[in-house]
Amino acid sequence: MSLTFREFWAASHGLLLGSVFLLAFAGGLAGLYSLRPELVTPAGIKERLGRLKLGTITMAVVAWLTVITGTFIVYPWYRAAPPEGADLTAYPRSFLKANPNLSGWHAFGMEWKEHVAWFAPILATAVVYLVLKYGPDLATNERLRKMAIVIFIIAFSAAAIAGLFGALITKAAPVL
Repeated sequence: MSLTFREFWAASHGLLLGSVFLLAFAGGLAGLYSLRPELVTPAGIKERLGRLKLGTITMAVVAWLTVITGTFIVYPWYRAAPPEGADLTAYPRSFLKANPNLSGWHAFGMEWKEHVAWFAPILATAVVYLVLKYGPDLATNERLRKMAIVIFIIAFSAAAIAGLFGALITKAAPVL
C-alpha cells in the first residue's frame, strides 16, 4: 500500500490524530467522572489527577493539531480552483458544488468543519485550564467538575461531528 503526499496528510489529519483524540477524550472523561471523594481517597485523588492532566492536555494538543493540519494543509487542496475545462473529480469543492445531489456536503458539512470544528480545541483548552487551576478541588466541587465534563463533551461533540462530515465528504470527493 502506498499513499500520495496528500493522502498521507489527509490520513494523518483524520485517522491518526482523530484516533488519538478519541482515546484522550475517553481517558479524560473517565478521569473527570471518577474524580469524586466518595470513590477515592485523598491519595487516590492525587494519583488520578496525574492521569487526568495527561488525558486533558493530550486531547487539547491533538485537537489543536487536527484543526491546524486540516485548515492549513488539507483544506487548501480541497478548495483549489480548477483550471478551465478540468476534470472536477480532482477538485473536491468544485466537484461537490457542481453536483446538485452533493452540493449540501459543501454547503453544510464543510461550513461546519471550517468554523464549528475550531470550538473543539478552544473548549478542550478551557478544560485543561480548569484541571490545572483547580486540580484537587474538582473532586470536592461537584458543580465545577460537572461544568468541566459538559465543556469536555461539547468539545468532543464538535470534533466528532466535524470528523463524521470529513469522512463523508472525503467519501464523496476525496482530496487526491
